[in-house]
Amino acid sequence: MTTSSIEPAHTDGNAAAGALAEVFAVDVSAAEGVCVACGRACRMAQARLYGRGPGLVLRCPGCDHVLLRWVTSDHDAWLDLRGVRALRIERSP
Repeated sequence: MTTSSIEPAHTDGNAAAGALAEVFAVDVSAAEGVCVACGRACRMAQARLYGRGPGLVLRCPGCDHVLLRWVTSDHDAWLDLRGVRALRIERSP
């Protein structure tokens, strides 16, 4: 009998909080995004993070559509949010 030692290809979106804090003054992992493909609304922390490549990719937990891409170089940061129809960020009272 063998056991599988394959690690999952993704973690949850909380792991992207540090990288996204470079651009946003708020914790984006707590914001609620709406997926362009399926319309599901969820906190960005609930998205699936794929971070083994040169950047970060957050995918919808409902349909696996790409919500967000984040890539940095020595001089630039690129943020692609085209997979998010809307992003709701709670304001402090």
